[in-house]
Order: sequence, then structure tokens, then C-alpha cells
Amino acid sequence: MSAATTTGTSTTDQPIEQLAVNTIRTLSMDAVQAANSGHPGTPMALAPVAYELWQNHLRFDPALPVWANRDRFVLSVGHASALLYSMLHLSGVTSVNADYEAVGEPAVGLADLKRFRQLDSKCPGHPEYRWTSGVECTTGPLGTGIATSVGMAMAGLWQAATFNRPGYDLFDYDVYALAGDGCLMEGIGAEAASLAGHLKLANLCWIYDNNRITIEGATSLAFSEDVPARFAGYGWAVQQVDDANDLAALSAAFDAFRAETGRPTLIVVDSVIGYGAPNKQGTHSAHGEPLGVDEVKAAKRFYGWPEDETFRVPPEVVEHIRSGMGERGGTLRREWEEMFARYAAEFPEQAEHLNHMQRRTLPDGWDADIPSFPPDAKGVAGRDANGKVLNAVAQRVPWLLGGSADLAPSNKSRLTFDGAGDFSAEDRAGRNLHFGVREHAAAAVANGLSLSKLRAYQAGFLIFSDFQRGALRLSALMELPLIHMYTHDSIGVGEDGPTHQPIEQIASIRAMPGVIDMRPADGNEVAEAWRVLMPIRHEPVALMLSRQPLPTLDRERYAPAAGVAQGAYVLADPPDGDPEVILIATGSEVAMTVQAYEQLTADGVRARVVSMPSMELFDKQPVTYRDQVLPPAVTARVSVEKGTTFGWDRWVGPNGAIIGMSTFGASAPLKVLQAKFGFTVEHIVATARAQLGLDHDTDAPAVTLETTEQ
Repeated sequence: MSAATTTGTSTTDQPIEQLAVNTIRTLSMDAVQAANSGHPGTPMALAPVAYELWQNHLRFDPALPVWANRDRFVLSVGHASALLYSMLHLSGVTSVNADYEAVGEPAVGLADLKRFRQLDSKCPGHPEYRWTSGVECTTGPLGTGIATSVGMAMAGLWQAATFNRPGYDLFDYDVYALAGDGCLMEGIGAEAASLAGHLKLANLCWIYDNNRITIEGATSLAFSEDVPARFAGYGWAVQQVDDANDLAALSAAFDAFRAETGRPTLIVVDSVIGYGAPNKQGTHSAHGEPLGVDEVKAAKRFYGWPEDETFRVPPEVVEHIRSGMGERGGTLRREWEEMFARYAAEFPEQAEHLNHMQRRTLPDGWDADIPSFPPDAKGVAGRDANGKVLNAVAQRVPWLLGGSADLAPSNKSRLTFDGAGDFSAEDRAGRNLHFGVREHAAAAVANGLSLSKLRAYQAGFLIFSDFQRGALRLSALMELPLIHMYTHDSIGVGEDGPTHQPIEQIASIRAMPGVIDMRPADGNEVAEAWRVLMPIRHEPVALMLSRQPLPTLDRERYAPAAGVAQGAYVLADPPDGDPEVILIATGSEVAMTVQAYEQLTADGVRARVVSMPSMELFDKQPVTYRDQVLPPAVTARVSVEKGTTFGWDRWVGPNGAIIGMSTFGASAPLKVLQAKFGFTVEHIVATARAQLGLDHDTDAPAVTLETTEQ
């Protein structure tokens, strides 16, 4: 059946399918016009696609939009958000609270649509996860939504391989993503499509809105590739729908996707932006601006709609959609819950794991095997300590999984215990993921895994976090407990030189709202960092780790590493009296700062060492605690970190000294670099003494700890 509109056909004469499609169109138009902001053209053109998918194919229960085995729908073209909000309203999706319980009120009421893009509306400019129930993923940066959908599809296959049992198909959901030209132009789209094709994700369907227009004009200005051929080369199945209004053709394409067992599917849908009909050309303004009052009226006349009515929702449309996809989804969800009850009785351990996974809680004893590290002057690299802790935790939390962008042998992010395995087209239960050299997609795919309630991590070199900024930011915006492991965290990279030496990356991660920075100083701070990060349910953590070995501090001589939980803690204090100078350091610089403390103490200077692995966590502590660690009366302060000095003035104060980087580093052995840039015990001691107005001449013996750099 075609949903092509006919000029002058009144709403009373329209078939119910066409009436539903036009309701979606006019709601979207009215929402954008009321806001005087937004993108009406794509929702108008793609209303038939959304209708056909949701009404006849999507396995989704509006009464419980967090049902574990629901199909996922990702609107990667986030600027077309009015389309999604119209569907959420018409299908009666129910709001869900922070405990994943339906609360009986609509996720998107008509009042919300009328307040599209306004403060506190459930209909913000782009879809926001955790803000509006039924939104599966925050989208906006083009391409990131489709890349995230790859992680969702991988999660579905992993969950099926891990939890399904004969007679119990708990997980068999599909993932749909609606993409535009921009999504396919962005590099992350290519990375994600390549990975999905390689992994043969047959439960993944991208719907490509081939409308041939972008903000600047026709796509021919900058985009002329053969998209079907490109995706065939990636290993995708490709379906073609020549008219977005052709519901029968759309249905056949979705059926072909469901029948495909060996490849992901791309459905290329030709559409006309704006009115959505081949004989009524859309305009450029329909893409990026409201239509305007007169054009809205003209569009409604074209649809046979009362042109002076706004936000009109025919009751028969609501009944049609809710008795269609609503009843179908509700029946499937109730049958699934009955099956899960039987499954829980037969497989109680797996059911308990699923309940923990879905609610982002942890099993008892999850941290029982986290190792401790004995004092050792030679110590262990942050990346190596992290690998040991990761493997200890992962054996106790079976849904903890992740991987690296082709760097696992270097960043030690591989799960090495028996049975961990590698996720592949042949083994869907493997817990080691291989993203290939695709840093941006790696972070977005990890977001998709986390959105599917897996405890996911992704690893790489800190310098390459720059490739991941968009996806990293979205993990914070969506409040996902994703673990970003970044190794090679300083000029400690050495001979690789400035291109591989992160300078501003630590500060830029700290500047991102909602991201917890973690830069541990030794193996025991790494262990404590995991005790802090694993119970977190709504914030991503950026765990920044050294390449080179770090001395393991003697915790009988210095404070316990448990202080990591507060973000910063007093590691060492004067033997007698209050401190007169405070030395603050993070990560690999803590050990040399402790050496400087010992030298200063031998000099008779009352020094305090503060280890500050997480500025974010420290900032969350009560003022009383922060003042205990950094007494306001002690203004002589020195910070030490092999990164930009940006941000350290807050902790050292206007009169303090900052030992940091003001250039991009250099290519040389680490010891040479440390001497060049002032990361030496002698320089820290001299800087501390200068803070106190003391000269550096002293007869006291130097105190050193043996270290091994590589």
C-alpha cells in the first residue's frame, strides 16, 4: 500500500494508514513552527518510514520501553527529533524512572510537543537518552548514532550467546537506525559500517534517507559516491526503496532484513525533503528552518488537513497505532516475562546475572580478587597493574567486556583468563572485542554496549582520545558508566615524540562535565580506582595510566591508597608540626614528589604530599574535607604533572607554583625529557624552597628511590 498524499483529500476520506502518516507529519510541522526552531523537512518526508517500521515491524512495548528484549530504534539524524517525539506520543510510550520502573505517565504528552525545544520540555532539540523514555540513544553529532547502533547489535548477539538456552530465546532483538547523508559522510559512519560488515551483524539495519540535500544545498556539492556499492563492499546486504511513501515496498525491505542471517542490512530510501511527495518538491528551508505559517497551511491543504488546526491528533489514529504495535509489543513482552520466570527457576545463576546487569548493580564479592601490590622501588607500570585488576574483576562480573582500537598488546586491556574468548562472527560469546584501527567508532560502539546494560570498557592511548571526543562527550551526556582506559598518559612515551605525547588531553578530559578523571600513582591506586569506578552507575570514568613502571609506595610508611575514593588525600605529612608547603601530584609524578618530600624533610622543611588522582572526585567532597587536605592557610604550594598547567591554578592558588608542560614535548628517552622539562626531584625541591623564600643550598644528603624507566 502506498501512503502517497493526494491534494485535497480530506481526513475523513483518507485510509487509516495515510491518516496516521499525515498525523505524524503535521505534529512534526506544528512542533517546529511553535518553537520557531528546528527541522521539519525530514520528519515530513520520513513519516511513512517511521510509521511502517513502528506499526508493523518494531518489537517494542510502549508500556515498558526498557524491556530487555525490545527492538532498538536509533534516530541518528537527531535533527529530525520531532519525528521520534511524534511516534512516542502517538504510540503512548510510558515514562520510566531511575529504577527502571514504569510510572504511568506518558513519555511525551501533547503539552511536551507544544513545548518542543523549550526549557525542561521532554522534547529537546535533539533526542536525549535518560531525559525522554523511549529515546534509546542521545544523537546529534551526525554518524555517532549509527556507530552506537553497532554496539547495540553486538550486545544483542553477545547476550544471546551468553544467556540463551534451548527453549529460552531470551535475546533475539534487532537494531534499527535511521541515517542521513551526513551520517554517511562522517568518518565515524565509515568506521562503524566497516566493523559491522566484518562482524556480520545480521541483527543490524540502517535505513538511509537518500534525500540528496544538506544544509548547504544539494549533496552533489560534495558527495557523489555510489552508496549501495560502498556498502556491498563492506559486506552488507542492500535493499532499495524508490519512494519513501510506498509502504508495501518498505514492508518488503524490512521483511528482507529480518530474513537476512549473515549480513547487516542497508535500506536505501529515496525521499523528497519537505512535503514528502514526489510531485511536491521540498525547499531548503524545510531542512533547517521552520516552514513559516503560510507554508504550514499550504502543506496541510496538500495533506487534506484542517489548515487552521494545530497539534490535531485524530483519535482513530491513536487507537490504530496502540492496537497495532502497542498490542503486539505488549503481548510479546508478557510472553517474554513468562518465559524469563521459567528460565529463572531453571537457571537461577544466569537469571541473577541478568538482573544485576539490567539494573547496573554488582554481585556480592565482585572485588574479592583485586590484587594488592607490595612495596617495590622498581614497581609496575600503570597499564600492567590495570590489566591485572581488570582480569580479577572481569572473572567476577561476567558481563564486563571490552577491547581496544588495535592496541591491546600495548595497553594491556585484554582479558586473558580461560574462557574469555574473542568476539567475532564465529564466536558471539567472546568478551575481548577487536575494534581495529577505528578509535572514534570504538568509543561510540562502547556507548552502544553500555546502553544495552553491559559493563563495557574501551582502551587506547591517551593522545588518541582526541579521535573520540564526540563519543566520549556523549557517554557523559547519557550518564553511562563506561570505562575509558587510556594508557601512555604523558611524555613518558619518550622516543615516540610529540605526536604521541599527550599534553592537553588530561586537562580537556577534566573539563568535560560528568566525566570522572582517574590518574593513579601506583599499582595500589589502580586497585582502589577500580573499587571506586565499578559501583558507579551513571558516570563514565577516564582511567589514565602510565606506560613506564612506577615505584609501588610503601603504604605502611605512607597513607593507604584507599584515599583514592575522595579524589585526593594526604599521602605524607611532616614528622612534627603542620605543613608549611604542600606538594600536589598525580600519576607517575607522585613517586618523584615523594622523593622530593623526603629530601625536604631531611632539609628540615615541613612538607606535605597530596596525591590527587581525581580532581572530579575531590571537587565533590565537602569543603571541610578539601580544606583538611589543602588548608587555606598554607599558600606555599607546588603542583607536579606531566601535562598542561591549565587548571592547576585552582589548587595551588594565585601564589603557588605549577610544574607542568607548556609545549608539545620532544622525542628523546624519558630521563632526558624529564630533565629538560623540569620533572626531577631537584627541581621540585628547588621550587618548594622558592615558595618558602629559601635558597636551595643545603648539606643534607639527597634521598632517592631506584626507578626503572623504559
